[in-house]
Amino acid sequence: MLDKIILFSIKNKFIIGLFTLALVLVGIYSLSRLPIDALPDITNNQVQIITSSPTLAAQEVEQFITYPIEQSVKPIPKVLELRSISRFGLSVVTVVFEEEVDIYWARAQISERLKEAEDNIPARSGNARNGPDQHGFGGDLSVRSFS
Repeated sequence: MLDKIILFSIKNKFIIGLFTLALVLVGIYSLSRLPIDALPDITNNQVQIITSSPTLAAQEVEQFITYPIEQSVKPIPKVLELRSISRFGLSVVTVVFEEEVDIYWARAQISERLKEAEDNIPARSGNARNGPDQHGFGGDLSVRSFS
C-alpha cells in the first residue's frame, strides 16, 4: 500500500505539488485567522456582590444579607454558578456566568437585582454593591484585541 502511494507521488509530481501548495495556503489562511493574544484572559465571567455590615455576626449576615441577595440573583439567565461566603460583618456573593456573556450586561443585571434585594435586607444592615471587575486585565477590558 505504501509502495503504491510513493509510486503515485513519483509519477504525478505536478498533482502532488498542487496539493502541497494548497495545503500551505490553507495553513497560512488559518494562521491569519487564529485568535492569538499575548495575555489570554483565562478567568471566567463573574460578578461579586460585597456587603459590609460590622454590627452583624456571621449567622445574621447569612440570614439577613447573603440569603436575600442569593434569592434575588438566582433568576438571572445564563448563570452557571452561585457561591457565597458569610463572615463576621462581611457577605460576599459570587455569581459566575457563561463564557459568552458580556460582562457589562452581567453587571447591569446584578445591579438591577440588588435594588430588589435591598427591600429584603433590614435597614442599617449594610449596602450591597458590585465588586471590582473580575478578569485578568486589571480593570480595563479595552485592552483585549482579537484579530
